[in-house]
Amino acid sequence: MQTKYSIGYDIGSSSIKAALYDIDLQKTVGIAKYPANEMIVNAPMAHYAEQHPEDWWSYLCQATRILLHETGVKASDIISIGISYQMHGLVVIDKSHQVLRPSIIWCDSRAVDIGSRAFGEIGTDKCLSHLLNSPGNFTASKLKWVKENEPNIYGQIYKMMLPGDFINMKLTGEVNTTIGGLSEGMLWDFSENKMADLVLDYFGIDRNLVPNLVSNMGLQGILSSTAAQETSLAVGTKVTYRAGDQPNNALSLNVMRPHEVAATGGTSGVVYALSDKLVFDPQSRINNFAHVNHTNERPMIGSLLCINGAGIQYSWLRQQLYSSKDSYVDMENKAAKVAVGSDGLRIIPFGNGAERMMGDKSAGAQINNIQFSRHTQDHIYRAGLEGIAFSFVYGCEILKQLGINVGTFKAGNDNLFQSSVFSSTIAHLLDCRIEIYDTTGAVGAAKASLIGAKIYSVDQALGKLGRVGQFEPASNTDAYAHAYELWKNDLEKLF
Repeated sequence: MQTKYSIGYDIGSSSIKAALYDIDLQKTVGIAKYPANEMIVNAPMAHYAEQHPEDWWSYLCQATRILLHETGVKASDIISIGISYQMHGLVVIDKSHQVLRPSIIWCDSRAVDIGSRAFGEIGTDKCLSHLLNSPGNFTASKLKWVKENEPNIYGQIYKMMLPGDFINMKLTGEVNTTIGGLSEGMLWDFSENKMADLVLDYFGIDRNLVPNLVSNMGLQGILSSTAAQETSLAVGTKVTYRAGDQPNNALSLNVMRPHEVAATGGTSGVVYALSDKLVFDPQSRINNFAHVNHTNERPMIGSLLCINGAGIQYSWLRQQLYSSKDSYVDMENKAAKVAVGSDGLRIIPFGNGAERMMGDKSAGAQINNIQFSRHTQDHIYRAGLEGIAFSFVYGCEILKQLGINVGTFKAGNDNLFQSSVFSSTIAHLLDCRIEIYDTTGAVGAAKASLIGAKIYSVDQALGKLGRVGQFEPASNTDAYAHAYELWKNDLEKLF
């Protein structure tokens, strides 16, 4: 019998990744990324961040051709395509499907004031109960910025899209979006289960600019002859899945049920917790989006906590204080020699801009209670890891205040979660198991496309993840609790 495959794409702001998945053997057979170095983020003015969508497409085509060449897989044997993409960006096209301006991507903050003003004038209670968020610096506010500042471009817009919508258009020729995508852009009304008229009316945006809806998991379109020629894939291949990168990361880790939590520990840290209730944070410290399995009848909300000061702090310690002589493995071994609490040394990691969970305030990072006669390099390494772990715990306490209890904490086998000191600290303080899996966003998208194509059930696609480690809560966590309370006292004096 002929072997069949699915292909998944992860459209990041640093690179495009592609993964091929063997349907019968249920394993990944190849992964490629392009470009080798990070993609350029253009900043024509302070606080701007733009990328050209056509570059994403070009790099996707390159990554696909590399993957097919390296694996020897025939395009005709690939039966489904899945897309994961960087969230919150804005892409605008004209009637000929030509891009009208560079994409205003997720980290661009030019529309902050527009979103903040909308939050106040539409009404805080109304925004939170209908959108589950402030309009903030999300896609709708970015479109309003174009309307105000680039009226000639705005007048040519046929449709506005999220980055994943653009990639689907390039693959299939279809212009559509998803409830998950609209929720990312503050364009979905959860209270009324429809497009967010309250936002569109306030901003004066024509409803016809918003594409038609398809399901996150289901037919998005079929590969066009033009796309087949550019990617080397086969005409007619079905695109059957699309989701933003954080919901997709959760799916990749089989986080699909209430009280399950997906986490990442890279430059910034993310906690993404699921609830079957329409939750919102009155203080807007948490952002809430429709998860990939959300329906109007059975809500599934992903509450996203972002910690800007996470891995970047630990990287800074390595680069600036110790000239990179120690590898991360060396740092972990040295940190493990030190007792819980780092002998009183405490580090606040919030030195990477404003922290949303602290009310969008920034007090910078701090090293507290350093004793020259007692503290060594090893203490600083441990205090650095503990400080980031404590930040995750602090954020999860906010989630608990919203009624979201942490049951199982799942993470990929990368960055901070490879550290036993870091992961154990979180497990002990939250009294939860942390499970570490060998998976990626592109692989998750490839698997999810099989769910969308009705080839796999959710359990078949996600039930056999390769667990590579886990951390269990300790029976006696007094030392951890004491260290955390000291750290939290330091933190709350700052904000």
